[in-house]
Amino acid sequence: MTDASVVADRRAGIGPGRLILVVGPSGAGKDTLLGFAKAACGDDRDVVFPRRLITRKASASEDNEEVSAESFQRAVTAGDYAMHWEAHGHRYALSRSINDDLGAGRTVIANVSRTVIAAARRNYANAVVVLVTAPPDVLAARLAMRARSSDGLLEQRLARTVDESTSTPDFTIVNSGTADYHARQLVRIIKGERWDD
Repeated sequence: MTDASVVADRRAGIGPGRLILVVGPSGAGKDTLLGFAKAACGDDRDVVFPRRLITRKASASEDNEEVSAESFQRAVTAGDYAMHWEAHGHRYALSRSINDDLGAGRTVIANVSRTVIAAARRNYANAVVVLVTAPPDVLAARLAMRARSSDGLLEQRLARTVDESTSTPDFTIVNSGTADYHARQLVRIIKGERWDD
């Protein structure tokens, strides 16, 4: 069961900045590509990679902030999150501060659940969805190598489905080549350049 919410903001159609939502199955390599893209955009103050807040131990492969379940719920109640969701037995969120960045015209890039896409498209003026995926055998191999016990059973992660009718991507990156190559594709999307060559 997935509980997802994009918190309504009195500013309808928050923008004009672009909100780039990076989504995809576990093991697709989203965090790896985001890490490369963040380094490539490091000198651009108009590109923001907010840290997700997660109710599980932080890992070296992700730029996340660990929070307790109690702190997370207090922040939800206080309206501190722009969006939050649940997946694989953990809760995730993005700080409401992203709305200020978008209002200032910045580009915000974040790894989120596909379950928040429909609401994000309604609440943000310029939401762009980038699906990062890989063939099933590649996903399975990457998840097995990661072996993060807090993620639950490998079979359950591979079998997870999302209603695709509400999460149609604007761009798809099939991350089966080198991370450097596919990260360059992502950077082109972030910069509004041709991304598929």
